[in-house]
Parts: sequence; structure tokens; C-alpha cells
Amino acid sequence: MNEKQPSENKNFGTVISVRATVVDAHFPKRLPALFNVLRTGDEEETIIEVVSHLDAERIRGIALTSAEGLAQGSPIRDTGHPLMVPVGKRLMGRVFNVFGETIDKGKALTGGEWRSIHRQPVSLDKQSTVSEIFTTGIKAIDVLSPLERGGKAGLFGGAGVGKTVLIMEMINNMVGGHEGISLFCGIGERVREGEELYREMREAGVLESTVLLFGQMNEPPGARFRVGHAALTMAEYFRDDMRQDVLLLIDNIFRFVQAGMEVSGMLGQIPSRLGYQPTLGTELAGLEERICNTTTGAITSIQAVYVPADDFTDPAAVHTFGHLSASIVLSRKKASEGLYPAIDPLQSGSKILVPHIVGEKHYRIAQQVRNTLAEYEDLKDIIAMLGIEELSRADRRTVHRARRLERFMTQPFFVTEQFTGHEGKMVDLADALRGCERILNDEFYDYSERSFYMIGKIDEAEKKEHDQ
Repeated sequence: MNEKQPSENKNFGTVISVRATVVDAHFPKRLPALFNVLRTGDEEETIIEVVSHLDAERIRGIALTSAEGLAQGSPIRDTGHPLMVPVGKRLMGRVFNVFGETIDKGKALTGGEWRSIHRQPVSLDKQSTVSEIFTTGIKAIDVLSPLERGGKAGLFGGAGVGKTVLIMEMINNMVGGHEGISLFCGIGERVREGEELYREMREAGVLESTVLLFGQMNEPPGARFRVGHAALTMAEYFRDDMRQDVLLLIDNIFRFVQAGMEVSGMLGQIPSRLGYQPTLGTELAGLEERICNTTTGAITSIQAVYVPADDFTDPAAVHTFGHLSASIVLSRKKASEGLYPAIDPLQSGSKILVPHIVGEKHYRIAQQVRNTLAEYEDLKDIIAMLGIEELSRADRRTVHRARRLERFMTQPFFVTEQFTGHEGKMVDLADALRGCERILNDEFYDYSERSFYMIGKIDEAEKKEHDQ
């Protein structure tokens, strides 16, 4: 393992029991500290993290690698330090596992600084209390569900509706617009998905400004449970030491809760509601509270959230929602209509979309856009049964505006240029608001809907209309 050991530790013990990935060990000389890493096995390839002290000489640990081959009486060594990961500029463009090892078949990292994955959140007096918009350059997000700098946003959506493309575009815009760093953390996702993401990011040219970290579905629950903490240690270095903004993408936060549930079950803890671990709230808060902004930089997080059986009252979903400042919901219906990004404007929302944070003008335009789209949604049944001609003149105008707003909210992405042939566009918030306001004021009443599809600024609609 490429871990920086502070010193050669001579504290040895013996394994006294092995149950799945739970290992009990006896240390007669000195009890290892909580979260210390222990090594055992033929070549010390089995890594165990101490999770509790049973008495003055015995500990209980969770294996972070396979515990196959371990037996009673096996020697076990206390490394004297917790799990550590590398930090610094040298991580850019690389892929890591929870132990800080590179898994992209590239050159192994040697030397440099390594830090513990267990760190305290920034104290309240060092956190920034100013709420600012984190602009993404994506109209549908910035206008209707703006992200908070240093906040946490949930990305909800099933398979094939464009979660990965949206994540890659945000990484691309982070580099172009904020000159920041992106960090992707895959928790308990499929190995195939990780490989595809790596390949797509390399082809889209965003890999060099990104760090990827994976604790995948085929790994023991202990490793999946700790990979989020490892990612945050890397992100905190960029924020605190390099004073840069970090965009942290987590896919999928539910798998973190699930890994904790598996660990809790193996440790024999009495489960709470629906079989979840009794420490669910504490564990999730321990991870989420480290995501914040300071006076020198911010970690802004976008987390994919799987909602079990679409039940939003599930304890995992309820606890996650408590930490989120914005929700971005992707709709299969929008995707089927070719309206990309397939963001549902009526289900998505943000806590910072209030006049004293985003400004009176932004708030007013966002509310008008949402009201127009909501009225159109209500009129769809009448249109389907009787036709648009049966609507009143006022309702026809509403439908007219809503259809143009829907198309204006589509946007060509930089990372899909090679597939769509549309040149990628990044749109300033002021331009996006100006476009929405002009559509709401019926300035484009005689323009065709096609002119608003897959454009950046509203000026492009005028150009398209004149070219047709």
C-alpha cells in the first residue's frame, strides 16, 4: 500500500475471531486507538479499521478488504495511524480507491503529503455566513433552482435521463467559469459505470481537471462506507491549503447509508426503522457537515440520490433532504420529448431562491416562469381532448409562452458536441434571466418555437428566426 507511515509500529496482537468482515483481536501490550488501521494476513494484505474497544485488551474492527484466509491466532499489526489518502495537485486526472492507491493503471503515487480521512468539520466561526449563488452556466438550474456556493444539491433521476452528462457538463463549466477543481466520488456504484465515466470524461477533455475516487459495488461494505470521507479529505486540501473552490460530485449518497447499514448489521447493533442503523443521522451528518464554505474557498456538492421504491418518507431520503439546499429532478418525460437537460422545473427547487439572496428581479422572473409552466401543465389535458382552439385567448397566450420557455431552457452542452453537432454554450445568469423576461413579455410572439430550441442567449433565437 502507498501509505505514508509515521513510524514502524511494533504493536502486535492476535486475531481471536472472524465473522464475515468483523474481526476481533487481542492486543496485550497496547490497545490500538479508534479508527487505527490494522494489518494482517500472509503479506499484510488484509486491512482492518478499529471501530470499538471491547475491553482493556480486545478491539473489534471492520475489514476494508477481503477477510478470506484469516484464522484464529493469525498475527495482526497496529500501524499506529488511521486510514490515510494522498492530497495535492498531483491527484489531478487520476483515479483512486479508498486506500489512496491509483487504479487507472497509471504510474503509482509515491511520497508527497498523506492525510487522515477522519477530520472534524470546519468550526462555525471559520465558516462563511454569506449565501451566494454558485452559477453553473446551465439556464434551467441557475434560473429555477440555483445552487448555493458551499451548499449541497440533490440530483434525482432514474437511468438514462442524463445524470452523467449533466455531471460532466458541470465539471467542464467549473473549470471554464470558476477555475476550480472537480472531484467525483463513486459510492457503491457499478464497476461498469465507473469505467464508462472515466472513458467519457477523457474523451470530453475534462479529466485533467478532475480527481476520481471509487468505492464500488463489489467492494466490502467497510470500504464503501469510508470512500466519502476519503474524498472529503482530498477536497478539503484544495479548499483550505490551495484556496480553491471545489465541486464535489457524489454518486450515490444512498449507497453510503446502505454501506453503514451493512456495517451496523455485522457489528450486531439493534436496527431502527425499516432495518436502518440506529446511528444513521449521526453518520450522515458526519459526512455532510464537512461540506461547507469558508472565507478562503468552498466545497459545493452535487449528490445523486436514489429514493428507495420512490418513497420520499424513507428514513434515508428524509435524513438526506435535511442537508440539501437545492433539488434538481430529472424527468424521463422531458427526455422523451428531446428537451435536454431533462430537468423538471416544477419539481426542482432551491432554498436560496428568495428575494434577499438572489435579488428581487431574479425571484420575480423565476416565479413567473414557474407559474406559466404550471398553468400550461394544467391545460394539457384540455388541449389533448378538445384542441388548443377551445382555450380562451389568455390561456392560448400562456401556452404560447410556456412552450417557448420550455425550449429556451434546453441548452447545447460542451461535452455532447461530438454527438449532437451543436456547439456547447455556457450562459450567464443575467443573460438567462433577460431571455426569460423577454419571452414572458411576449416579445417573440410571432417567432417559431424552433428558434428557441438548443440555443444559448436569447439573441441566438433572433438570428435563427431571420436565417430561416
